[in-house]
Amino acid sequence: MNGSQLSTCFKNPTPEKIGKTFAFCLIFLVSLAGNTVIGIIVYKAKTMRKPTNFLIVNMAISDLLYAIFVIPREIPMLYIDSWLIGGPLGQALCRLAIFLTHFSASVSIQSLVLIAVDRFGAVVFPLRSSPISSKLCPFFILTTWIIAMAVFSPYLFAVKLVEYPGRLECKMLWNEVFGETLSFQNYFVSFSVVFIFIPLVLIAILYIIIFLKFKSQKIPGEQSANSEAEQRRRREQNVLKMAIAIVLGFAICWLPPIIVCLLVFFS
Repeated sequence: MNGSQLSTCFKNPTPEKIGKTFAFCLIFLVSLAGNTVIGIIVYKAKTMRKPTNFLIVNMAISDLLYAIFVIPREIPMLYIDSWLIGGPLGQALCRLAIFLTHFSASVSIQSLVLIAVDRFGAVVFPLRSSPISSKLCPFFILTTWIIAMAVFSPYLFAVKLVEYPGRLECKMLWNEVFGETLSFQNYFVSFSVVFIFIPLVLIAILYIIIFLKFKSQKIPGEQSANSEAEQRRRREQNVLKMAIAIVLGFAICWLPPIIVCLLVFFS
C-alpha cells in the first residue's frame, strides 16, 4: 500500500470521533467534579483530616492535572491533524501534556501504595503508631511528587513541537536527545516494573494480609453476641470488597496498555 492509502486507513470515521468526543467530555466532567468535591469535603470536615484521606486528596489533585492538561488536547486531535498552538507557549504545552500524562499516573500509583501501607499498619499493628502519621503525611505526599518529577523529567527534553508544511506535531524525539546512552525501551521497561508491576503485587499482598488479619480476630465475650458477630462479618466483607476493587481496578486500568506497549517494543 502506498502512503496515501495507508493514511486513509487510519483516519477515524465520524461515528468513532463522536463517540470518543463524548467519552472524553464525560471523563473530563466527572473527573473535574468528583476530584474537586473530594478536596472540598476533606478540607471542610475536620473529622476527615486523616492521613489516608490526605493521600486520597493527593490522588485527586494529580488526576485533576490529567483532566485539565491532557484531555482537552485529545479532543481537537480527533478532528485536526495538527497541534493548534505554536511558538514558545505551544512548545511548553506540548511538553507538559506528555509529561503530565505519566506524572499524574505515577503520583496516583504511589498514593495507592501509601494508602495500602497506612491501612496495613492500622489493622495489623493497631497498638503501634501508624507508619504514615499526620506529621509524616505531608512529607510522603511531597515525596510522591518529587519522585514522579525526577522519573519523568526526560519527557521534558525528549518531547518537542515539530513544524511540518502546514501543520505542527507534538512528537517524542527520544533517540535524537539521548542517543544510545538511554534507550526508550529500557526506560519504559524500568518504569513498568517499578511503578506498575511491583506496586500491583505489593498492594495485593498488603490487602490480603489485612483481610486475613480481620478473619483471624476473635470476638470477645460469649457466643451469643450475634450483633457483634454480624458486624464482624460485614467488616470482613467490606475489607475484602475494598481490596478486590482496588487491586482489580488497578490491574484492569494499567496492565492492558502496558502489555500492549511491551509487545510493540519487543514483539
